[in-house]
Amino acid sequence: MSATLYLLGVGPGDPDLLTLKAANILRKTRVIAFAQKPGTPSMALNITKTHVQKHAALLPVDVPMQVAPEAAQSAYDLAASRIAALLDQGKSVAYLCEGDPFFYGSAMYFFDRLSPEHAIEVVPGISSLNAASAAIPRPLVARSQHLKILPATMAEPELKAELETAQSVAIMKTGRHFSRIKKLLSETKLAENALIIEHASGTDEKVTPLLKYSGDNLPYFAIILTHKGNETP
Repeated sequence: MSATLYLLGVGPGDPDLLTLKAANILRKTRVIAFAQKPGTPSMALNITKTHVQKHAALLPVDVPMQVAPEAAQSAYDLAASRIAALLDQGKSVAYLCEGDPFFYGSAMYFFDRLSPEHAIEVVPGISSLNAASAAIPRPLVARSQHLKILPATMAEPELKAELETAQSVAIMKTGRHFSRIKKLLSETKLAENALIIEHASGTDEKVTPLLKYSGDNLPYFAIILTHKGNETP
């Protein structure tokens, strides 16, 4: 009889932000899967280490961090087939995902591959966006304002058009795109209020005004939050 794949949101970094539901599932699940950069310890596993069963089997998914998506998709194909085999044997699997599984999370790749034939439960988690807002601390939006969540990987004309009509903005996946994002924020009058939040909720959390940041790149776990005008959202 097929078991359940839990797509488990484990929060943005602080282990105390793991939900009770996620912790309860971890205590009863004997196979724990997680994505990791080859040769680098998994952040998601580190967040959950006090809740994972001592004798749980660990199933790391080595995902190459490359611009071309083919290598990563092959890694997900292989991992999905291994997880499917375990589910068919009646062994439930918890797949750990930083933040929330369906908010730019790798869990979506397993959902697409496995949901047609296997039982899947999605367990939401606190996203990095929520943690970043708390770190500032500043509301994301208020009253009738709107919030745009934009990936820095967007083509420049489309991204600039979105920024020009924005009230409050969260920019994700900035990393190596930081230089052009900084330029676009200046051109659209969003730079002055922009804050960079690195590793929100983690022990190495850091908040820096965009105009005071001297580097050309941002770490992977970084978000830019900003808004137009003098009124705080």
